[in-house]
Amino acid sequence: MPAISASAPAKIILFGEHTVVYGHPAIAAPVHEVEARVTITAQPTRSGPPEIEAPQIGLKTTLDRLQADHPIACAFQLVAEALGLDHWPAFHLRLTSSIPVASGMGSSAATAVALVRALSAFMGHPLSDSEVCALAYRLEQRHHGTPSGIDNTVITFARPIFFVRHQPVEFLTFAKPIHLLIGDTGIKGLTREAVAGVRQRWEQDPIGYGNLFQAIADLTRRAKEALMQGEMEVVGTLMTENHRLLVEMGVSSPELNRLVEAALGAGALGAKLSGGGQGGIMIALVHPQNVHQVGQALREAGAVNVLSTEVPALPPSRVTLS
Repeated sequence: MPAISASAPAKIILFGEHTVVYGHPAIAAPVHEVEARVTITAQPTRSGPPEIEAPQIGLKTTLDRLQADHPIACAFQLVAEALGLDHWPAFHLRLTSSIPVASGMGSSAATAVALVRALSAFMGHPLSDSEVCALAYRLEQRHHGTPSGIDNTVITFARPIFFVRHQPVEFLTFAKPIHLLIGDTGIKGLTREAVAGVRQRWEQDPIGYGNLFQAIADLTRRAKEALMQGEMEVVGTLMTENHRLLVEMGVSSPELNRLVEAALGAGALGAKLSGGGQGGIMIALVHPQNVHQVGQALREAGAVNVLSTEVPALPPSRVTLS
């Protein structure tokens, strides 16, 4: 069997994080830059159990030595079940990732998608996107409890999506390119804790938080139409309003707020946190000519890294044979 390479992009949430857990809509997009990607290669070896190497986390072992609940071991198990395998051939699997961990960019979901895609392709039975998405979601469930499913979906299909939990995914085509800057606070965002905190506060104040959820849902729907009409100023205004509501919800942080304010002060059309919050990343919608100016403002405000990205209209190829 030939060597293969498979990859998966990071993601950002443009609108609707947190409320998506409660059945409200969200808009997400992939990040295709090489600075935010998981790549997996698999090459046949002469004998022995599969060898696994993941330099970023200091992992170098064999499949039989991994704990059964390790995410990589779980991926092997689920793919074996899906393909009806009773054993794995000898091969070397190498996983590299440039997606910051616990940043809100979908590192775990991208790893799950890339693993499922690589393992099935290496065995000569590449799974469809729908099958990859379903298995990646099961992996996310094992390690994150009750995820909404938005991360594995936008990462698998590598296209902007309008997502409502338990409903068919809707792919979006924007009228104009979307130019974004991603500012990293350098602080790990504890998504599980942020989600649990929102639930606790919602249970204590169901009317107040219900109103917050509905306000975000309404602006997410307006943002969808604005994106499809190319109304970038409207999109920016809605992003900033979404951030204000997330602050009121209690999921932002002083570092995120500082970066949002710096981006807006430097001429961004809009800015907000993206993902679980309480650290992690924020995003700013910018005109192409303002990329340098806004990026510099973010760095001066404390961003440890700033990534420029443009949301593409079409997904790139994901699996290559060599």
